Amino acid sequence: MKRKSALICGVSGQDGAYLAQLLLTKGYEVWGTSRDAQGNSFSNLNFLGIKSEIQLVSMDVEDFRSVWVTIKKAMPDEIYFLSGQSSVGLSFEQPVETIQSFTIGVLNLLEAVKMMNYPVKVYHAGSSEAFGDTLGIPATESTPFQPRSPYALAKASATWLVNNYREAYQLFACTGILFNHESPLRPQRFVTQKIIQTSKRIAEGSSEKLILGRMDISRDWGWAPEYVEAMWLMLQQETPEDFLIATGQSFTLQDFVSTTFSKLGLDWKNHVEQSSELMRPTDLAISKANPEKASQRLAWKAKMNMEQVIEGMLNSSL
Repeated sequence: MKRKSALICGVSGQDGAYLAQLLLTKGYEVWGTSRDAQGNSFSNLNFLGIKSEIQLVSMDVEDFRSVWVTIKKAMPDEIYFLSGQSSVGLSFEQPVETIQSFTIGVLNLLEAVKMMNYPVKVYHAGSSEAFGDTLGIPATESTPFQPRSPYALAKASATWLVNNYREAYQLFACTGILFNHESPLRPQRFVTQKIIQTSKRIAEGSSEKLILGRMDISRDWGWAPEYVEAMWLMLQQETPEDFLIATGQSFTLQDFVSTTFSKLGLDWKNHVEQSSELMRPTDLAISKANPEKASQRLAWKAKMNMEQVIEGMLNSSL
């Protein structure tokens, strides 16, 4: 019996690496793409000890021929689109690149799948940022998108593309609308990893200060290795549907900071400064979620809360 195969677009990122690890444990043949597979160090895959088990290929998501050739080569049962510029802050500096990386990439993928002569299931990584500011009301799958950043706009556009192709061509294509999810594999440019690493250095004797922007914003922080299981579960359903993935609990960034320093035996107020230079042109005050649909339909529920996420990141040897 043929092993199921999966193609992960963007396998070198946090979610791509954890998803590859999960699929390998389930017996999948895993293919992973990067813009330059030969030049990429795939440090996350090496950290997880799985690089040698994945068939790595170069693919440019913005080049249709590259996408088509890669899919024809891998002949996957499932495709997970996790590619694209993943930083909200950086999207204000690189709006064109951010929007193209998602919208053109997803469009090329959907067109290629539409042309395949066998059924392929497609997962697209959406984002809670697309909801914009819901004024503290927990978002659900039916909450309208009101994007407030180039990143959010790109994610919203890509989600609408997936919906359109699903309805127009009966593709098995769905979007996971993921709220913030962290892990030791988060890059340093993400505020959670910046907080974790800076606080650890301070605890070890560094005299530096942790410089942050707004600290009153609220976010729903989950554990990335749990969220990739939800991605997989979406493609195991009989019909394609979008699902919101979150813990259902929101905390302020100040909560995240104070909890982190407290676990290291420090008072955050002695080590943190705020800078107007780190304030974004627009930022969501409160990000809240109602993940009830995923709980009922996927039997998926987040196990780790914010405090446990912080512990997991602090205890990492990465």
